[in-house]
Parts: sequence; structure tokens; C-alpha cells
Amino acid sequence: MTQFLLETSWWVPIYGLIGSVLTIPWSTGMVRRTGPRPAAYFNLLMTVLAFVHGSVVFRLTWNREPMTIVLHWFQAADLDLSLALEISSVTVGAMELITGLSFLAQLFALGYLEKDWAMGRFFALMGFFEAAMSGLAISNSLFLSYALLEILTLSTYLLVGFWYAQPLVVTAARDAFLTKRVGDVLLLMGVVALATMAGSLDFPDLYDWAETVNLNPVVASLLGLALIAGPTGKCAQFPLHLWLDEAMEGPNPASILRNSVVVACGAYVLIKLQPILNVSPVALDALIVIGAVTAVGASLVAMAQIDIKRALSHSTSAYLGLVFVAVGTQWTGFALMLLFAHAIAKALLFMSIGAIIVTTNNQNLLEMGGLGPKMPATTTAFVVGTAGLVGLLPLGGFWALRLGMDDLWTERPFLVIVLLLVNCLSAVNLTRVFRLVFLGKTQAKTRRAPEVPWQMAVPMVSLSIVTLLVPVMMQRLSLLPGWEYLNQTALLLLCLSGLVGIVLGGVINLQRTWSRSTKSSLRFVQDLFAYDFYVDKLYRLTVVFAVSQLSRLSNAIDRYVIDGLVNLVGLATVFSGESLKYSISGKSQFYLLTILVGVSFFGFLMIWLFDQATFREILEKVMLALNG
Repeated sequence: MTQFLLETSWWVPIYGLIGSVLTIPWSTGMVRRTGPRPAAYFNLLMTVLAFVHGSVVFRLTWNREPMTIVLHWFQAADLDLSLALEISSVTVGAMELITGLSFLAQLFALGYLEKDWAMGRFFALMGFFEAAMSGLAISNSLFLSYALLEILTLSTYLLVGFWYAQPLVVTAARDAFLTKRVGDVLLLMGVVALATMAGSLDFPDLYDWAETVNLNPVVASLLGLALIAGPTGKCAQFPLHLWLDEAMEGPNPASILRNSVVVACGAYVLIKLQPILNVSPVALDALIVIGAVTAVGASLVAMAQIDIKRALSHSTSAYLGLVFVAVGTQWTGFALMLLFAHAIAKALLFMSIGAIIVTTNNQNLLEMGGLGPKMPATTTAFVVGTAGLVGLLPLGGFWALRLGMDDLWTERPFLVIVLLLVNCLSAVNLTRVFRLVFLGKTQAKTRRAPEVPWQMAVPMVSLSIVTLLVPVMMQRLSLLPGWEYLNQTALLLLCLSGLVGIVLGGVINLQRTWSRSTKSSLRFVQDLFAYDFYVDKLYRLTVVFAVSQLSRLSNAIDRYVIDGLVNLVGLATVFSGESLKYSISGKSQFYLLTILVGVSFFGFLMIWLFDQATFREILEKVMLALNG
């Protein structure tokens, strides 16, 4: 039985797809009498089956050689598009993380969307979401990975635009889709180029090709930049980072997955591409620059947000920026460990703020306060999630960041400063949010704030326990070092950065009566961070303006030049036809005369042109004779 489950491990992503299909009668409105809850139950059941199946496979693959499954999808001549899967402890572990968080997010959604008429459609999209992410975790083919990334882009568009009756939601979904499409198109160029040069898109074949290939530096740079463009968009990195902020218009249960494992899927593909990126030093340097700029910039922007979801979404971009730095410096172990710790802690944080939003019907931090005594489970979840995210000993975020500091300590010390700064700023931001929401006086919208129902409380409390147990999991997985190998200086600096951030977040002056400073210098800095360094306005003045003007020019050429020429031919035809109808007499002699005159005219015209050519030839010969 266990061997059968191992051989059918590729079924795990199919469970989520089956759950999505089973919800169709409720998501399309074909069944209304029972309400939308059966759709949720079907999807939850399939997610549980996926998690149990994956747990068995994870036990079987532990400390064993990876198993490869190849499904030939399309073969023609020399073209072989295969769907290659890798079943190993790392890939199955990633798949288990996805299915586990998906189950908790769906259970949370039962309470969050309890009164939403479109709950069935939401769970159908969540099953689709889960299937794409699970397949991406075990994919061993760049072709399959790209296809699944495209499915994630579509799923993001549909989930962000879930409440499509709101104009702002429609705009956010459109912007998120188009921004990610920019990276997807560039990635597609890299995939096509790799298929041409390497002859295969399976990762093992690409790794062998990358070890022996000798590319032109310009070609290698363009290839590497194209390959990192897709993950840059998926992970909300500068300059394709604006979509994640707008994606917060969607339901919070979808944001739980989007900010924990969806963005991590883009980084996971980037980690798989890292051996191929070694052929392009320019691409590796670009990863470091993009990651460092995004990590520091997003951390500063997060501190100026007054929307509770946006304050955490920018933090997601910051931590994914550290993952980009890790891949650029070729420390993929640090990248994987940070993704693992960040996913669990950030999912818990979004569950806690989801509980706040559903209780207060409000997302404005300046209108909250005094929720700590009224919502103890939510308060505890937020505190545990914060401690698990920033570098506080002994939780998971601390050990992930400690590994990064050890890796970068001697070779790239300036990146250690970036890591410490991001950790400190994240602690400041999360402490600021905690003070505004849970401490202080009770505000008008937080007077009646009971704890959330059990459908939301159970996954939130369960994930709080899991977050506390992350160090134990790391120890069981042999990811924690012995005390004798610890860099004590790095350890001390990491602890101090987290503590300094918490202290600064606890002592800074937070006033609810106004949101902007009265001092012009402070107001300028605050607006600079609050409006994301005005990147959106910069895009509107440059890229959007250029595309708009080019579209207008293209429209004018199409309307007045191309259409004008076609209309001129049409008018000439109509005019000629209208003119000729008056010459219709019904007499054959007149028709014959008309034909004779026409033929004679064209004959004389051809003779004249011939004579002109002959005369020109004679003249040229005379001139040559005179010159000779």
C-alpha cells in the first residue's frame, strides 16, 4: 500500500483540482437549495486527502534518493514536451506546507465568508489555486513550471477580483494581472531560448547543459535577465512589486495563501533556476540589487501604511527580497529555510488581521485600539506570528536569518547590514501595528469586538502552535547547527536588531487624531514612504504615458491612413459604378465601340511607353559614343 502511495504521489496536486470541479454545481448557482457550504466541505475533504497522502509520501522519501516521474505530453520530430516530476523529501515537504496552509486557510474562510453568497465560487478558486501550487512544488521541468506559474497568475486575477461589483476591486485585479504578465512574457522568452539552446526543458538536463556551455556574455546576460523576470513579478519585487499591495482588495483567506506560499512559489522556481543562472554573472548581480532594494524599500514603505493588510503585504515583499539576495549569492539553503519560516509566520499574521477585519468591519489602523483584552486568541496569534517572523530567539525566523548571516558574514558583509536593517524595520512596523490595534483606548469601531467563531479560531490557534514548534521541526529535519558552530557575534547582532526594532516601535509617538505630520520635512518623508516612493506616479508619467501615446498614434494611423486608403478605394469603386450605370443603353454596337476604344487607348499607351524607352536607349548610346 505504501509503495502504491509513493508511485501515485503525483496524484496529490490532482486532489485540489478534483475539489474545485466538485464545487461547480454550487459555484455556478446550479444548486441553491442547500446553500454554498457543501462546496466548502468537498474542497476541505480533498485538501485533507492531499495532506494525508503527502504525509505518507514524505515519510517514504526521507533520506532516500529522489524519484523521477516523466509523463510525455507531446512528441513530434525532435520536440519532446514532457511533464517531469521530482519526488523527494524537499519537494514533497514543500507540497505538504502548501496543502497544510491551504486547509487552514479554507477552514478560516468558512467563518470569514459565512454570509457571502459566492462562497462556492471562492472555494472552487481556492482548489484551483492549491492544485497549481502543489504541482509547482514537485515539478522538475521548466516547461511545466512555467505553465503552472501562468495558472497562478490567472488564479490571482480571479481571487483578487472576487468581489467584482466594486470598481476598485476590478482595477486591482487588472493591475495585478498585467503587472505579472510583464514578467511572464520575459520568462517565456527565456524558456523558448533555453529550449532552443539546450534541447530540453527538464531541470536535470538544463543543469548538465549549464555546466558545459560557453555562451557569449551578451547572450548569457539577456538569458539570465529573462529567466529572473518571471520570479521578480511573482514575488512582488521592484520594479514589478505594486501588484501585491493592490491584491489586498481580495478576500483575506486568499491573502493568507498569497502572502505565504503563492509568492514563495515564484521564489521556489528561482531557486530551481539558480544552477542555470550561474552562466550569467550579470543576472546574479541583478538578483542581489533587486532583492536588497526591495527589502529595504518595502520595509520603509510598510511603516507608513495605515491599512492593516497593506502594512503586512509590503513586509512580504521585503522578506522575499532577502530570498532574492540569497539566490543571487548562491546560498539556496538560506533561501529555502527563510521561505519555510516566513510562510508559516506570515500566514498566522494574516489570519489574525483577518479576524480583526471581520470583527470590526474596518481595515484602518487609525480607527482601531483596545482589542487586546477583547480578542485574546487573536492577540496571541499576532504576537506569536510577529515573534516567528522577526529575529527573536528561539523561533523559526531567528534561525533562518541566523543562517543567512553566517553565509554572508565573510563574503558579503554589506548584505549582512541589509539583513539586520530589514529585521529591525520589520520589528518596528509590527510593533507599531500591535500598539495601534490591540493597545490604547477603545475606539468607536472597536467597542463591540467579540472573539471570532470557532471556524476562524481553530485554524488560528492551531497555526500559533505550529509557529511555536517550527524550531522543533527544524531540529528534526537537521537544519539547526550545534552550539559550537554558532557565530556568537552574528547571533548577538541579530538579537539586538530585533529588540531595537521592538523598542523603537514601542516608544515612537503614535497619534490617532491625524495621519500626517505638521512639520514639512517629516510630512515629506512620511508621504514618500506612504506612496511607495511615488513609483506608481513615476510609471504613469513614463511607461503608462508612453504606451498611451503610442496607442493613440497607432489608432490614428489605423483610422486615417489604413482605413482612409481602403475607404478611398471603396469610394472610387462606388463612384465608378454609379457613373457607368448611366452609359448602359442596351445596344451591343455601343458596347463593342466602348471595348474597341478602351483597347485602342491601352494599345496606344503601351506603344508610347515603348517608344519612350526606345528613344531613351538611343539617346544613351549616342551619349556613350560621344564620350568614347
